[in-house]
Amino acid sequence: MYFFNVAGYKFVQLSDLLSLKEKMENEGARLELKGTILLAEEGINLFLCGDQKHVHEFLRLLRTDSRFADFTVKDSWSETVAFRRFKVKLKKEIITMKHPTLRPESGRAPSVDALTLKCWLDQGHDDRGRPVKLLDTRNDYEVADGTFHEAITLPITNFSEFPNALKLLPAELSEGTLVTFCTGGIRCEKAALYMREQGYSNVLQLDGGILKYFEESGARHYTGSCFVFDDRAALQPDLSPTARVFL
Repeated sequence: MYFFNVAGYKFVQLSDLLSLKEKMENEGARLELKGTILLAEEGINLFLCGDQKHVHEFLRLLRTDSRFADFTVKDSWSETVAFRRFKVKLKKEIITMKHPTLRPESGRAPSVDALTLKCWLDQGHDDRGRPVKLLDTRNDYEVADGTFHEAITLPITNFSEFPNALKLLPAELSEGTLVTFCTGGIRCEKAALYMREQGYSNVLQLDGGILKYFEESGARHYTGSCFVFDDRAALQPDLSPTARVFL
């Protein structure tokens, strides 16, 4: 038996958090789903695992709310349940940066899709002939499982450390096109917005993150696997789980 997994997020203004939490808890229990949903005033961050029909039913119900009508997910399969329980949590942020002036729900930073990024990396420059640099916005223990070739990494163990770590980057990075990336897009979206706020005018986010890149472009320009925060440990470029060995 295989289990269906989806992950997705959306920055959107939410004010009825308690009501949403109750509805999602009821529907998740009814459909026997596992996973985690984070809700905050800035939006939703969702990870679900279960029977494919039941997961799609939950997403169909979610999209009946106009705020989530365009909610998209990345999907994969696993031989085991990726989560041990189902829970809906209310948070201050759906991804914690601790930078309250940043409001992603008010507008996204410019992005680049996976196939375009692959093309840029293949040719060695973007469509304007500018050199392309990649910035990994994930934690150091995630990077250890795999990352893009020659990506710039930061010595952080928590995303809230990103603003301070940004000060370590060389000034010349602002001269080319800089693409931020993360697992599924949520961190690199905030990172790109923050960097624009700090004066990086040529920074983009990788739309859908590493997982969307795997789905559309495979393993080219990437080495290793992608760490995920569930019982699958990490995903290969074909989106199959890989077991992590603990010593």
